[in-house]
Amino acid sequence: MNPSPEFPVRCGIVGAGGIAATLHLPQIAELEGAEIRVISGRRSSRLEHLSRQFEVGRMTSSYAEVVEADDVDAVIVATPHPLHVEWGIRALEAGKHVLMQKPLCADMSEAHAFVAVLEDYPDRVALCLPFFPPAITVAQSLCLEGAIGRVSGGRCRTSHGGPEIYYAGVREAFAEDPDDNAHLWFFDSEQASVGALFDMGVYAVASLVAIMGTARAVSARVTTFDKPTQLEDVATVLIEFEGGALATAETSWCDPARTWELSVHGTAGKLTSPGIAGAQLTKWTPTSYTDEHASVQTTALDCPAGTANAHSYFLECIAEGKQPVLSHAWAARHVTEILLAGLQSSGSGETVALTTRAERDANA
Repeated sequence: MNPSPEFPVRCGIVGAGGIAATLHLPQIAELEGAEIRVISGRRSSRLEHLSRQFEVGRMTSSYAEVVEADDVDAVIVATPHPLHVEWGIRALEAGKHVLMQKPLCADMSEAHAFVAVLEDYPDRVALCLPFFPPAITVAQSLCLEGAIGRVSGGRCRTSHGGPEIYYAGVREAFAEDPDDNAHLWFFDSEQASVGALFDMGVYAVASLVAIMGTARAVSARVTTFDKPTQLEDVATVLIEFEGGALATAETSWCDPARTWELSVHGTAGKLTSPGIAGAQLTKWTPTSYTDEHASVQTTALDCPAGTANAHSYFLECIAEGKQPVLSHAWAARHVTEILLAGLQSSGSGETVALTTRAERDANA
């Protein structure tokens, strides 16, 4: 990889819609090391709005024009998720770095294809969202160091009130009719193919994988509880990791009070995020291993801010010629494997065994 690329990094966006308006463009606008050269999307009114707001000089309805542009170094893939891998691969093959919106995809053949193309072009960086907050990276380091003993279990829940609430914010960002749900594709099984498990559960599963490592088996239940869709809007996934630990990933589109919480448990303590008393992360340590009622010591842990956001970290990876430490393509593929196994398990009522890392390495 080239450790000294030209800066600023010239970016293009494929699928410049809601997430581009609320996440990608605002964050990039704050960075000195990147600039948006071209955006593409399906709705000209939105492209015009974004071009004015963020002073983008070029817009197009052609995704191919973006990935093939000579003045684009990196492509942000922000399409609906069934199109992520197609345009991510086309961008990599065109010589671009890529920042992939979550989830990577909902098809293992696509996930394998994306990783294979990236391995063919090791000079290209692929950052695959989600990007993790400092509490996750600190928790991962502590678990590797044995700070809570042998990790025995975990739980992560990431849920909200549903895509219609998210989409209301998108309409507001574009100054559109607040009652216009004509383009809300999340509930359409033909357009979206998967529901809350992939949309919101990806955060919970990815966080557990980042901290606890490779999974070897999955059991799950998903259901359609409240939303006007045939897709799942509530899901709970039980994951068995290679080290023997068990963890649950929970998600829902039926939680308007919103939940984002994590706990990791070990033989010598536990970690919780959010922590107590406003801390990002709290470590809980037993004061006795013989007295069940002994107090538990709590310590608020320092979580250095680190890189501000996914886009600044993307630039850092490009500058240093490295793949992301946690938000990389191989992790995204494994998270996809777990999510798909969850749907399979719910449908069959059986535990689904996964290919272990040793088996993958042996067959490589």
